[in-house]
Amino acid sequence: MLVVSRFAVPVEEGGDFADRAETALRAFSACRGYQRGSLGRAVDDAAVWLLVTEWDNVGAYRRALSSYDVKVRTTQLLGRAAAEPSAFELLRLVEPGGAVVARDPDRAPDADRSAVGDAARRGSRLPHPTVGSEE
Repeated sequence: MLVVSRFAVPVEEGGDFADRAETALRAFSACRGYQRGSLGRAVDDAAVWLLVTEWDNVGAYRRALSSYDVKVRTTQLLGRAAAEPSAFELLRLVEPGGAVVARDPDRAPDADRSAVGDAARRGSRLPHPTVGSEE
């Protein structure tokens, strides 16, 4: 899984921003499922930055965001990210030499049509054992 966060940073704040991004990457790097991360700046616009991390899966990334250390060390930085989708599934990888690795999507087929609570509104109920029942 690839997470790409884009930032608009005044040029004079670039050094401080890079230091805070490094702190964030170090916090992420201590989390299970983290593969790698990098910080980049646009070659054509010194005020545009990109923070990129790769994860084993979306669950690893979400668990990392729940970590106290990550929250403390990244919240201020990530709060400055552009308000746009940032988490992406990697569906095709092309290796050096051209070999293609195709991956099946993890995204649920109904992800655009379902929301929290839909199952309850449809009348779906999971069995709930009662206290003292013999199950």
